[in-house]
Amino acid sequence: MQNITKVAVSWSGGKDSTLALHRILKDKNYKVEFLFVTINKLYQRVSMHGVKKELITRQGMSIGIHTRKLYLPENVSMEMYAKMMSAEMQLMKQRNIHTIIFGDIFLNDLKQYREQQLQTLGMSAHFPLWKENSIDLYKEFVSLGYKAKIVSVHLQKLGKEFLGKDLSIELLNQFPKNVDVCGENGEYHTFVYDGEIFQYPIDIEMGEMVETAYTHNGEKIPYAFLELKLKT
Repeated sequence: MQNITKVAVSWSGGKDSTLALHRILKDKNYKVEFLFVTINKLYQRVSMHGVKKELITRQGMSIGIHTRKLYLPENVSMEMYAKMMSAEMQLMKQRNIHTIIFGDIFLNDLKQYREQQLQTLGMSAHFPLWKENSIDLYKEFVSLGYKAKIVSVHLQKLGKEFLGKDLSIELLNQFPKNVDVCGENGEYHTFVYDGEIFQYPIDIEMGEMVETAYTHNGEKIPYAFLELKLKT
């Protein structure tokens, strides 16, 4: 009898977590129980992506997998974040989920952090896209028929003109040479609204563009966000 591993997928609503989920759903060794996403409690949005909670919920409904949301306070410390994540992971273990799926590609420090945090809880991490070529992954995502819109850009790396664009082979050739085409260094983030694992497309419309800045290690980093809304 086949031994099936129950997993949760670390979810952002973007292309990398979608491609990781796509691969896991094709693997008969796994059963996805949850899409696990962290939400800024004050703004009711996915951090760094700026995507509204209701868009994430609609993704889960279309995919047919429950979105498990952890609401984080606006100014959460690393200590508080670790405690809240630990509590969530303990709940996962009670549901016999001991493995979390991540869409990371090549940031080794982040991979080690995730592995260490889960290891202390007796859990493990799995990275279906790890160390694959970014251009190949981008092309695979597009060739599979997924539709994703750029919703945030790091303004020191990409211009505002990329906001609202859909990932395509044409767009691939427009990225500057110093930019990772999968945005693995935070150059941009996406929202996926249609594709093979979706039962129906997420009907969205574009709203206004907002600029803001995050402080990291004492440095202010400028970002621009595109407001996406569900069509009514």
